[in-house]
Amino acid sequence: MLRLKFSIELNYEIDQPGCDFIFSIHAARTPHQIVVSESLGISQNLLSNTYTDPVTHTRFLRLKAFPGLLTVRYDATVDLDHHTAETSLLGEVPVANLPGAVLPYIYPSRYCQSDRLHRLAVKEFGQMWQGYSRVRAIRDWVANRVTYLPNSSTGDTSAVDTLVEEVGVCRDFAHLMIALCRAVNIPARFVSGIDYGADPFLRPPDFHAYVEVYLGDRWYIFDPSGVAIPMGFVRFGTGRDAADSAFATLFGGVRGAAPIIQIEAIPNARGELMLPRHVPYALSTDGQYERN
Repeated sequence: MLRLKFSIELNYEIDQPGCDFIFSIHAARTPHQIVVSESLGISQNLLSNTYTDPVTHTRFLRLKAFPGLLTVRYDATVDLDHHTAETSLLGEVPVANLPGAVLPYIYPSRYCQSDRLHRLAVKEFGQMWQGYSRVRAIRDWVANRVTYLPNSSTGDTSAVDTLVEEVGVCRDFAHLMIALCRAVNIPARFVSGIDYGADPFLRPPDFHAYVEVYLGDRWYIFDPSGVAIPMGFVRFGTGRDAADSAFATLFGGVRGAAPIIQIEAIPNARGELMLPRHVPYALSTDGQYERN
């Protein structure tokens, strides 16, 4: 079991009264991601409330802030006890048999225009065996055609834009992979969180976007950007695309600084220090779904 300890600090300068915030910075509680401890600090004396989506386990923090400086800090220790599976045993699920909660993830969405990429996806992946290996081929196709380049996209960049420009950051890689999966009827969703194990030459610790694909009876992790180690992902939020899973959504006159994130691996409950590593099998932090 992998145990990670991390902190997130967000700093804002607020220009007008009554600015609203919705944060998704709490570690999700799932069958294979256990929150050992956590604390939340808010520099202003504010009323806040949290809501947990019963299906995705995304935890939302909502608050209304006063003008001036605002600091939000979240600290947590999380155990990752991944469900693992042999990749050759994971097949795709026919649309007619998908659980109802999975159905939203086969349709086009704002940043993942799978309808526009249908012909390309069928040409490239339509004749492959319908299972984990096809999803892995889509991941590799995206990784080979898009170059990771910091600050190369904006909040408006979509999967089609990334396909054309061939550069992007982690969210752009995720959007393109999701769109291609959905174009051949494979449910795929956007995941936001943080990661342990990113290449320090690429960037300091930061929020990370990756992909979960529904195969067999649960959601499995994929990272088309290739800049991190999937075993070290801490999941915060999931959704159809980045519009559903932003770490912070702001309403009002607000200026924000870059997040300050620290993360480390520490000994688990058995006193063992485990570090994330690349593995040949499939990984999931989600629970099993019952098929319809």
